[in-house]
Amino acid sequence: MTKKHRHFIIHKPWGMISQFINPAKRKKKLLGELYNFPIGTMAIGRLDVASEGLLLLTTDGKVSEEIRSTKYEKEYYVQVDGKINQEAVEKLKKGVEIGFDGKKYTTKPSVAFIIEDPKFPLRSQKIRDERHGPTSWVVIIIKEGKFRQVRKMTAAVGFPTLRLIRVRIGNIKLSNLEVGKVIEVENLVS
Repeated sequence: MTKKHRHFIIHKPWGMISQFINPAKRKKKLLGELYNFPIGTMAIGRLDVASEGLLLLTTDGKVSEEIRSTKYEKEYYVQVDGKINQEAVEKLKKGVEIGFDGKKYTTKPSVAFIIEDPKFPLRSQKIRDERHGPTSWVVIIIKEGKFRQVRKMTAAVGFPTLRLIRVRIGNIKLSNLEVGKVIEVENLVS
């Protein structure tokens, strides 16, 4: 009899480590605090501590490997420091040079466009307010997922990331899933 794998969709809150074990023994929350996940559950990719949004978990390593591949788009809503302009967006679309593993790396072409404030619920840690200058929002859709890639991309075009929320992986959307909520689903890939 084959083992039935389990799959989960969560809305990772700001300030949580995308792991079940805290490698640095930092005082941060871990995924296991959200739900009683079965043994062998793994996060598919990660969101850093300061990032929020859609995170997929599974007990199936093959599903994890497939979703982390470049077959699946990852969509992010990014609040940046300053009023991002079309010139910066065009650079994001073409690919920008970032540092990765001590080397220079040019990101693959992506989809990027400016949006109005999407009105996400406030996060637990306040983002600086308008007294410190304007902010704006951009959508970035990539198929790769290097370490802190989206943050490095916006910084490379002169608009550092203030808030980063992943809203979609492939056809799976964050939609109205509340922060910190977990839902179990039958499949993550079709």
